[in-house]
Amino acid sequence: MPVRMVIIGGGPGGNTAATYAARLGAEVTLVERDVVGGAAHLWDCIPSKTMIATGGAMSFSKRIEGMGLSHQDAILDLDAQRKRVQEIETHINGQITTLLQSQGVRLIRGTGRVKGPHEVVADTDDGIEEIVADAILVSTGSRPRIPDWADPDGERVLTTRQAYPPSTMPEHLIVIGSGVTGVEFVHMFSSFGAKVTLIVSRQQVLPSKDPEVAAALEDELLRRGVKLFKGARAESVEVSSSIVAVSCDDGRVARGSHALLAIGSIPNSDGLGLEAAGVEVDAAGYIPINHHCQSNVGHIYAAGDVSGKLPLSSVAAMQGRKIAEHVMGIHTREHRHIDYEKAASAIFTEPEIADVGLAEAEAFATGRKIRVTKVPYAAAAKALINDDPGGFVKILSDPATGVVLGGSIVGRHAAELISVLALAVTANLKVSDIVESCLAHPTLSEALADAAE
Repeated sequence: MPVRMVIIGGGPGGNTAATYAARLGAEVTLVERDVVGGAAHLWDCIPSKTMIATGGAMSFSKRIEGMGLSHQDAILDLDAQRKRVQEIETHINGQITTLLQSQGVRLIRGTGRVKGPHEVVADTDDGIEEIVADAILVSTGSRPRIPDWADPDGERVLTTRQAYPPSTMPEHLIVIGSGVTGVEFVHMFSSFGAKVTLIVSRQQVLPSKDPEVAAALEDELLRRGVKLFKGARAESVEVSSSIVAVSCDDGRVARGSHALLAIGSIPNSDGLGLEAAGVEVDAAGYIPINHHCQSNVGHIYAAGDVSGKLPLSSVAAMQGRKIAEHVMGIHTREHRHIDYEKAASAIFTEPEIADVGLAEAEAFATGRKIRVTKVPYAAAAKALINDDPGGFVKILSDPATGVVLGGSIVGRHAAELISVLALAVTANLKVSDIVESCLAHPTLSEALADAAE
């Protein structure tokens, strides 16, 4: 009898686990209440990157004279943008659904919850169905966090999911939160021509990132005319007929036409009946997992945002694959656990930002000896050809062995280029391995070899 696996939530973690486990011979049922592909992925990640790509095209159109072209202003069409976002979402959703069906995964449209250690209940339009499971995966994602001092109305005060795109273009947007999501929205709407004020609770944007990287982004934001409220925490949002006012704990008040909340997310673990199976949930609502992505109940797993690990689609998908391997016993053979500290991440601003592995500030804080090499983007001929030479590549390595420990890239296509450093960090390659690679010319990747020298 095949292993019966039931998955609650069809995001990157859930649908990857489903297709991979089915391929390995499991009998897989996937219960999804919203959208196959994941709400956080298809309602957050994909729309934001789609709009950022449009904003990038608009920004590029304003500096094409540097490439020998006459300048013409691009004009944003919100209706066309909305249609474009929806078409991309629909296409990706369709691809994932087709893949699941091709692998024999049973897809139930409804809300799943755990009834007992080996039982999942699906509430559907046709009624309630009980499913017996040998293994259960909870991959229910997260939702935007809304503080008690804010009341989003979807018109003037927005959550992230109400801004792809908003019903009207903000004249002056106040973004609350300077993490990855916040700065991407700042970049996006400033590219569209809106005035933007960013509420920064710390003394730098991207507080968890390399200060040098954060400084490069801050310089660009200031160049664009973005107003930064540093060291300020928002405490209230008041809406009048013409103004949205955000009051901060230091007495400053930001005034604009719209406000956007970008202050994190909350895991979707409530209402799942996890207590019925004895699954532990921490105070923040996350399901603690071990290196196999198991909860405290061995046959019940968690993946994606609800697991409390890095909230990245790529990490969730990797977790899903590893869970499928564990459920099907593949882990007893050659198997590599997920090393979350070696996961690459990217921020789609201008300049684009990406990093992987050990950060310079972290190394200094722990007293670890490292070798840091850095070269400007301008060292690569391709950056000059693109008329976009701003940015740099920084590589951290072990001074004794030459093994690549981490790196940061600031500049065009950083999210693509970081893959080279991610491979080097994951495979314990040396800087000499990058130097000895004969890279194509002229390309931006040549800056990686230069930085590895």
